[in-house]
Amino acid sequence: MTLFVLKLGGSLFDKAPEVLRRVANSGADVLVVPGGGPFAGLIRDIDKERRLSEDAAHWMAVLAMDQYAYYLHDKTGIELTPLLVRKKGIRIILPYEVLRRQDELPHSWDVTSDTIAAWMAYKTGAGLIKATDVDGVTLEGCLQQAIDASALKGIETCVDLALPGFLIDHGMGALVVNGLVEGRLEDALKGKQVIGTYITSKNHV
Repeated sequence: MTLFVLKLGGSLFDKAPEVLRRVANSGADVLVVPGGGPFAGLIRDIDKERRLSEDAAHWMAVLAMDQYAYYLHDKTGIELTPLLVRKKGIRIILPYEVLRRQDELPHSWDVTSDTIAAWMAYKTGAGLIKATDVDGVTLEGCLQQAIDASALKGIETCVDLALPGFLIDHGMGALVVNGLVEGRLEDALKGKQVIGTYITSKNHV
C-alpha cells in the first residue's frame, strides 16, 4: 500500500473542498494534513499584537489546523481521525491530538503545517506532497523542477523555514504541486511525473 501524506495549504482554502473531492475520487490512500489557513492567520495577528509565548502560539496555531480539518470534513464528509496510523482510503488528521501525545517538534513560527506534515509522513513511512496555489518552488523567477533541500535552508519560499532541515535530517523528499490545476495532484498521487518541485535530500531514495 502506497500511502501519501497530503499537506493541503491554507492558500487553497476557497477551493479546498473541491480539491479534496478530486483526491477522494482518485482512489489514492491519503492522510490529509490541513494547513492553518485563515484560522492560523488570526493567531499570527494576535501574536503580533499581544506577544504570545512560543508555546501558546504553537498550540493555538495547531488548534487552527484542527479548525480547518473540521471545515473540510463539514464540506466533504471525509472522515476525521485523531490517529496517526496507516490505513486505506482518505482521512483528514486532527493534528492537535496527535501532537499533544507526541510533542517532538520545536515551538516556533518556523515550524508550520509543512513541517508537521513532514513529521507525520516520517512517522508513517508515507510519501509527502504539499498542495498549494503555485506550481512549485520558484527561485530568482524560475520554477525549480528538482532541488536539494540544502539549497532552501534559510530562504523564504512556498515551504516553511523548518522543512528543508527536517527533510535533510530524516533523509526525506517532498513534492510541491499546484492543487488548483485539475488532474495534476491526482497524477502525483498515482506516482506520475508532474509539473512541480521535487525537493530531495542526500539520504532520500
